[in-house]
Amino acid sequence: MTTYDPAYADYQDLAADAPYRRLPDLADRRLGAAVLAASDEFFAERENLLRPEAAVFRPHTFGPKGQLMDGWETRRRRGADTAHPHPTAADHDWALIRLGLPGSIHGIVVDTAHFRGNYPQRIGVEAAELPGQPGPRELLDPGVRWQRLVPPTAVEGHATNGFAVEDRRRFTHLRLTQFPDGGIARLRVHGTGLPDPAWLAALGTFDLAALEHGGSVEDASDRFFSPPLNLILPGRSREMGEGWENRRRRDQGHDWVRLRLAGRGVIRALEVDTGNYLGNAAGWAAVLGFDATDPRAGDPADPTAPGWFELLPRTGLRPDAVHRFVLGAGTRPATHARIDVFPDGGVARLRLHGSLA
Repeated sequence: MTTYDPAYADYQDLAADAPYRRLPDLADRRLGAAVLAASDEFFAERENLLRPEAAVFRPHTFGPKGQLMDGWETRRRRGADTAHPHPTAADHDWALIRLGLPGSIHGIVVDTAHFRGNYPQRIGVEAAELPGQPGPRELLDPGVRWQRLVPPTAVEGHATNGFAVEDRRRFTHLRLTQFPDGGIARLRVHGTGLPDPAWLAALGTFDLAALEHGGSVEDASDRFFSPPLNLILPGRSREMGEGWENRRRRDQGHDWVRLRLAGRGVIRALEVDTGNYLGNAAGWAAVLGFDATDPRAGDPADPTAPGWFELLPRTGLRPDAVHRFVLGAGTRPATHARIDVFPDGGVARLRLHGSLA
């Protein structure tokens, strides 16, 4: 938590150092993810699982069914129950999740924040890849081939429970199960996006850096106030916290973010958006490209590698504004890009419009 919250005083983050935590959440609601169905949601709605903000707890707020919980909570199971809405699943509860961005899953977080005496005994996660937009009926068909990512495993209450995933296949949907019942606050599915390449090719010109198209953040100089991943989220930021803001520099350096593009492509226009940054926007910015397919280019992780080339020279920025630049003809293909901001400051979004090479 960024600020002290008494409700989180004894909270355990059991996956704090997991490397996959820096990868994007493929089940982010802002990318179009959804909980399509659940076996039961008597106490708290299934949609809460994918809310992007941390779960909150307000004690002594009771509704007709009991304490209001910010998560997905099912009723207590009492064995086989023919009155249950899904009696064939009477030994456990489940939820079906459509990923907002199909991709390769590196780690899963099952967050039981504020569920202390009512969390599940064990959880399990399975994944499948299906074309189009299948509904619950199609996903529950016995012919669907579900791959086990997390076997039934004990979890802690009021804690972040993390699970590394080794299967690197592309998946579009998840089935989250809890044994036998209980409450889960949030589900995070960290990985790398793998959109349909035929769709990207059909688009022609699109944002090569966008998370929804398979772009990703590889590294950044600073993540103090907000994550650099915000730079490539869909839509415009609605407030300052939805962009990338670094701390104030007191040295002679500058801040930067390195991106891996959706594919090798030619960038023809770019946008640097400082929306909602008024007294703390970046003063200047430069954008560079890098083609990792060139054997002479070196390593994109090295800022002095010979492969880096200029897309946008150091240019002054205005606060709370969208800056658009059309690049000249003859731009070289790139697999990576880097935005440098001088000396520091906030940038809400970066858009790199082009087409696959």
